[in-house]
Amino acid sequence: MTPRDRDYQLMMNALADIARRREAELDGADQAYQDSTARAAGELARAEGEAASADRWAAASAAQVLDVDREAARLWDQLRRARGVRVRALGEMPEPSAVESLPRVALQRQPTDETQQPRDSARALLDRAAARIDDTVRAPLRRPIPRWTLPLLPLLGALIAGATGLLAAGLVTMGESGLLDSEAIRGAGWLCFLAAPSAGVPVAALFAHRRLQARLDIGGIGLTLLGGMIAAALLSLSFAAG
Repeated sequence: MTPRDRDYQLMMNALADIARRREAELDGADQAYQDSTARAAGELARAEGEAASADRWAAASAAQVLDVDREAARLWDQLRRARGVRVRALGEMPEPSAVESLPRVALQRQPTDETQQPRDSARALLDRAAARIDDTVRAPLRRPIPRWTLPLLPLLGALIAGATGLLAAGLVTMGESGLLDSEAIRGAGWLCFLAAPSAGVPVAALFAHRRLQARLDIGGIGLTLLGGMIAAALLSLSFAAG
């Protein structure tokens, strides 16, 4: 082989090596392009999904804000009609706070700390306020007093009337002793004695309202008064005999 042939062979080998490296670099560049394109497509799809989710959350939040505003306006108007509330002192419904003045945690969709207790929603707070206003504006409907309590009402009336009568007797006795202002003490004693027969009615009504979640009807009032009147009559007879 001549030197010229050897030079030609070396050039061909070098050209083949350059061609292989070119093909390898082209394959690597094509693979990198495909990988980057796939990653970009994935990022774009994820961003579009998050954008759609944010749009749905924003729409739901806007609807909730409108619903809360309407409910708050209704409750404010109902509160203006409540008993014992002066309209001029209450004034108009206040404007909502600006978003810029709210704490950052109030603007988040969910707590970042898993140990943090979830806050009550605005709707739940308004529902509790509505329940309290309903109790103030109109008395809640209550069931009649249970039948098993009817025999206990005369006994309760008698006990309260007896205690009130004993208190009245003590006041009258203190007034007659002359140690204090006798006229005022005797007057208070006679007033307590006059109120003794009906003293058990408020106690029975309060017990029915608080404990039994019921109302004391006219029959229950009559039974309580009956027991109080009997106890007052017995006290009067005992004091007269003494």
